[in-house]
Amino acid sequence: MKIKVLKAVAALLFLLISPCLFAQQLEIKVFEEGTNVKVEHFLLKGFSKNEQKTFPNLINYSTFSQYDSVLVQAYGYNNTWIKYYTLSPEYLAANKDKNILLNVILKPLLTEVNEIVISAGKFEEKKKDVAHQITLIKQKDIEFMSQSNTGDVLQSSGTVLVQKSQLGGGSPIIRGFEANKVQIVIDGVRLNNAIFRGGHLQNVLRMDNNALERVEVIQGAGSVIYGSDALGGVMHFVTKSPKLADTGKVLFMAGANARYGTAANELTGSLNFNIGFKKIAFFTNLSYSQLGDLRQGSVGMNTDRESWKRNYYTTRLNGRDTMLVNSTPLTQLNSGYTQLDVLQKVIYKQSDRVQHGLNFQYSTTGDVPRYDRLMQTDSAQSAKVEANRFIRENATTNKYRYAEWYYGPEQRLMLAYTLSTKSSPIKLIDGGIGYKSSKITAAYQDITESRHSRRFNKNTRQDRTENVKVASINADFQTVKRKNEIRYGGEVIYNKVTSTAVDIDINTKAETTAFTRYPAGGSNMVYSALYASLNRELGKGWILNSGLRLNSVSLSASFNDTALTKFPFTEAKQNNIALNGNLGVVYNTPKGWRFSTLVSTGFRAPNVDDLGKVFDSSPNDSIVIVPNPNLKPEYTYNAEISIGKLLGSKASIEATAWYTLNKQAISTQPFSYNGNSTIVYDGVSSKVFANQNNTSAYLYGASVAAKWNFYKHLTFIGTANYTYGRLKTDSIPAPLDHIAPLFGRTAVNWKKEDIEVELFCLFNAAKKLKDFSLNGEDNYYGSTLSGMPAWYTINLRAAYKLSDFSMVQIAVENILDQNYRVFASGISAPGRNVVVTLRAWL
Repeated sequence: MKIKVLKAVAALLFLLISPCLFAQQLEIKVFEEGTNVKVEHFLLKGFSKNEQKTFPNLINYSTFSQYDSVLVQAYGYNNTWIKYYTLSPEYLAANKDKNILLNVILKPLLTEVNEIVISAGKFEEKKKDVAHQITLIKQKDIEFMSQSNTGDVLQSSGTVLVQKSQLGGGSPIIRGFEANKVQIVIDGVRLNNAIFRGGHLQNVLRMDNNALERVEVIQGAGSVIYGSDALGGVMHFVTKSPKLADTGKVLFMAGANARYGTAANELTGSLNFNIGFKKIAFFTNLSYSQLGDLRQGSVGMNTDRESWKRNYYTTRLNGRDTMLVNSTPLTQLNSGYTQLDVLQKVIYKQSDRVQHGLNFQYSTTGDVPRYDRLMQTDSAQSAKVEANRFIRENATTNKYRYAEWYYGPEQRLMLAYTLSTKSSPIKLIDGGIGYKSSKITAAYQDITESRHSRRFNKNTRQDRTENVKVASINADFQTVKRKNEIRYGGEVIYNKVTSTAVDIDINTKAETTAFTRYPAGGSNMVYSALYASLNRELGKGWILNSGLRLNSVSLSASFNDTALTKFPFTEAKQNNIALNGNLGVVYNTPKGWRFSTLVSTGFRAPNVDDLGKVFDSSPNDSIVIVPNPNLKPEYTYNAEISIGKLLGSKASIEATAWYTLNKQAISTQPFSYNGNSTIVYDGVSSKVFANQNNTSAYLYGASVAAKWNFYKHLTFIGTANYTYGRLKTDSIPAPLDHIAPLFGRTAVNWKKEDIEVELFCLFNAAKKLKDFSLNGEDNYYGSTLSGMPAWYTINLRAAYKLSDFSMVQIAVENILDQNYRVFASGISAPGRNVVVTLRAWL
């Protein structure tokens, strides 16, 4: 009865003031509940007794009021209804000369079945229609995690394992592939370059997680869309974009956050602001992080892990390197670093169908200590002998091998221009709707990295510097007709590598020429490709995914310093062509079941790091890697199947099983250099190894992910991932490196209105020593006598919204102060870490 009276009063008042309102426009904005993140893509559907109509987000209020109710829909959110009498007549009359703004709040769905992803085909599509397994990490998740870097964001997701050789490192492992065998993309631009190495990479850390809007991780080969290197998967990072003003007023938004973490005395600050006009908008993000020496956990620190302690540290006294006792051996001295990140984006909306974008990114660090190298001792060479493995470093009998080993400032600069177009909807003859869209991106990158090392009590420091300049252009097109989504395009990417090296006497500053890491005469690579894909709705829930890509990769390297290196060749040239394809089928049933199967191929051409590197890969075992100009591409052949089920609106579960055959797999094996199996390198007699093609390797695994809203505001979330890999040999298959042990995450999340709390556990099974690759990148010497022990951490985090423009977050990570290392890592993980984050926005 009360509702009927309100409707009658509202209708009467509306009749009285309606002459003033016919020209009044109603603007509807949609935001996510709990985060206030703006939802950009939504539909408005008006319902009355006589008709149903779809509205734009800016409509005449009198038109809006003719409908009994309006449905607001957005992928990934629960529907909500609004009524024409939501706004009071008094408010309408007071604002009769202005456009009316109505904010609508949508609650996220428990599951992500209707989420939109862009990584699978470079254009928006429903996640449930894609055969690939995709992990989606949204902006609200990234902010709630409040991690110190992007590598930790991936690790905290429970679907990617991240190896660390130093605090300023983080190398993601996806389905048993790592480093240059997985691809990193940011805002549609490929970051993998000609010197991405096969060991461990820290490049994901050089992207600011404070500036990220979303992260999409494709599990499995992504070569059809992304080309060479996407053997194990693709990590697509999308940064925040400028927002245009919807009205005549300037849209100004600003945000800031400050974070402090106790484990490394971390201080991080970030500031962003948006200035938006009707046609042009600017977004700026600045972040600075300062991390001190990392403290590892104390619980579980036993004799097996004695070598993980930092009992001594190195300093320079009276012109000599000296080992001093560390009074706090759980503190990993000489591990801290700093980082600065700058993001500037501009968009210009030429029309409703054409938009231009500029994207400037810059990242730089201070010196980043290579902690695992600084911990190597004289006894490490005989560490395979059990009696010698854990001989503690000693100032007189067992010295550190290096007095200095650090990466110099790592600088990444990127400038990109993107032209985006979309045609008006076209009515087809049979009544269907079609449209066309395109994205053309031209980008330039300038990357500089350097390595600096000096042996203990040696006066000569070796400085190696690498610079890579990358120019690229990508053109991607999409045509949608009825039930067909056709995508096609191409790319050309040029890499130029310059490598220099000098030996510097730290006393006299005198310089002499030294071995360069890469060919001293310079190297270049050209990647080019054409691709096409088709997604087709077959009817009754069946969807076909298919695609083909033709790749061409050329490499040219000049070894002009043969007088110094005595290489038996002066140049290396390659031109590799490969055809990749995928074929997948998805079936979504009316009862919430989802079945998908996918077969795909991957391709990776040798880059400059594979073919032309000279490097002491394993000083512990005195191994030196030399160039191999006869290296060939490697290929993968993949098959996977996924089964998922929506259990009403409160639960979901999905399981995936997969198998990968890696043909001509590139790995590091014994080699002959000028007919010799050993050479003297950096003053040490070293065994010669080189990257070579093996017959094949095989990998298989499975993963499971589940969500369950089991009680009111309580939700359970869990993931688990298993991988097994072996290299085929003439006898017994050998362990393949980069194979992570069973790992995952479980969590219970409570969220209500302005507060969110999560109790979660990250876990890792043990990795037995017999499953380590001795010649690979598993860090045999950083493990214990039995291998890498199993571990788990209990963690608690909470966020409380203080007001409409501020929030405080508190977390206690590794509550039990467990001592552990992530598989293949050369630095121990943080001990108990109390983190406080303050956020504010306008």
